[in-house]
Amino acid sequence: MSFGQGGPSWGPGESRTPDWAALAEASAARGRRKKWLMIGGGALATAAVAAIVATAVITTDGGGASGSDKNASELPAPADLPSETSAPEPSFSSVAPPPPPDPKDYIADEKKDKAPVDVNAFFPGKKLTMGDRVYAKGATARTANCAATTQGALGSILENNGCDQVIRATYSKGGVAVTVGLAVFGTEAEARKAAQQASGGVASLSGSGVPTFCRGGSVCRRTANSYGRYAYFTIGGYTSGKNVTTASRDAYKVGDDLTDFTFRQIRHRGEVQASAAAGAPVV
Repeated sequence: MSFGQGGPSWGPGESRTPDWAALAEASAARGRRKKWLMIGGGALATAAVAAIVATAVITTDGGGASGSDKNASELPAPADLPSETSAPEPSFSSVAPPPPPDPKDYIADEKKDKAPVDVNAFFPGKKLTMGDRVYAKGATARTANCAATTQGALGSILENNGCDQVIRATYSKGGVAVTVGLAVFGTEAEARKAAQQASGGVASLSGSGVPTFCRGGSVCRRTANSYGRYAYFTIGGYTSGKNVTTASRDAYKVGDDLTDFTFRQIRHRGEVQASAAAGAPVV
């Protein structure tokens, strides 16, 4: 059905009753055209805003302080970007480095133990500090006559195992004095055997402010140990002549400190020589 300028058509026979179905269809068609016009206008507006934003991004200052503008055609193409560096990659040797020298090796045999052997090498200074305990250093002595530094059977034991020399040093504190005797051998096996066979003991060394002690009939404490090619022995007791018993904590403490200190000195001797060997150039 169509509408002319004179108004709606009344249908066949030109009756005066309106064609309601045709009128409803025409009204719906007008609504649909209006809706599509509104959607199309919104899409055009969105596209216009997007174009403006894109233009703003492209024309934004890309040169920092220089203020120059760059458009998309001036951006570097992928082929213009820097390529991978041609510098050589680091290489690693497949040969494992040699293990560090063992400090024990340098005090286990006289062929490698080349550091000086004297009193100051093992018992330096005028006193000994162990924690909060300070011991005064007394007399010292060194001799190649190993048997002369001992009491009882220890002299022959040292000689039979190849003792080269004995270094002695005495320390005292609070009426207790201890002499440590360091016997030097050619090998670790000789020193270990001498310590294991020990009988009798090292003779106490008095002088330099320390009176005679652990001689005669007084009971004193003796120890025997070895490390590397060194065997070390101690004898300790009261300068008053009082006997040492298992309850004599002060006498035991001085003896333990001297034994610990001597061991540390021997071990340090190996560490110093091993460190020097590690820093030496390979021949």
